[in-house]
Amino acid sequence: MKKMIIFDPAMCCPTGVCGPSVDPELLRVSTVLNNLKSKGVIVERFNLTSSPQAFVDNKVINELLNTEGVDILPVVLVDGEVVKTKAYPTNEEFCTMLDIPESYLKAEAKIGKIIDLNKGKSKDCGCKGGCC
Repeated sequence: MKKMIIFDPAMCCPTGVCGPSVDPELLRVSTVLNNLKSKGVIVERFNLTSSPQAFVDNKVINELLNTEGVDILPVVLVDGEVVKTKAYPTNEEFCTMLDIPESYLKAEAKIGKIIDLNKGKSKDCGCKGGCC
């Protein structure tokens, strides 16, 4: 399996999905990464604010930052090679870069029982043949 690492610019929290106004692009990336994780695909992600040592320790990133500055971020590495700078991968690029099907980017709905919160009881979800 291919190894992807994303080096994020400085953000207030590890994912950037916090505060009163959330950047939709950061929300999309966070959602994609959570869906990939549920499929067993782990993408490492480092934020310049919370994990500065990762930027120092990675020779490729360290050199890029020294020559290009922080405006080069985010930087995406796949198997140690720079594959994208200054932007996050699109959903299609995630699939191509990681050699995975598009279905990996979508969350799976779990079929089961619906809980009536007003009554605290489970009831059949209406699926033909019943629920698991």
